[in-house]
Amino acid sequence: MDRSLDSTDIKILRELQDDGRLSNVELARRINLSPAACLERVKRLQADGIIQRYVALLDPHRLEAGMLVFVEVVLDRTTPDNFDDFKATVLRMPQIMECHMVAGGFDYLVKARVRDMNEYRLFLGELLSTARGVRETHTYAVMEEVKSVTAIPLDGLPGGLAGGASGGTLRG
Repeated sequence: MDRSLDSTDIKILRELQDDGRLSNVELARRINLSPAACLERVKRLQADGIIQRYVALLDPHRLEAGMLVFVEVVLDRTTPDNFDDFKATVLRMPQIMECHMVAGGFDYLVKARVRDMNEYRLFLGELLSTARGVRETHTYAVMEEVKSVTAIPLDGLPGGLAGGASGGTLRG
């Protein structure tokens, strides 16, 4: 990032996290800026890599991916080659939405979505557990999604205390 963010940049980010489909004219209106100045700022935020991409958030239950699981993965050896092999394997599995190397009692935390328990059993037994270097896994099936958001908190940045976008849904 070439320069620091100001309060107008934060307002833009807050609005776009809440609705990435806003037209430039509507975004400019909401943040009280001319459309040309607003577009210039959005382009700079994109060029600086702060805005990485725009996506549509889909309802997994309506798309036969309603079962959410978290899986702790322990590798048999923590070597660079094993890490690279596991990463390459995970990148080929569309069921895996997120995979994080973590410090602690296991090596990776995987977030995956599948249709149901039968599909999960196949995913675990035929794909994840059999991946080269995997020693053991521990699964946590989600019974209720209490909070699921995509927005990054902006409160600690200039102009970030003004409240705003939730970037996701609260479920109860």
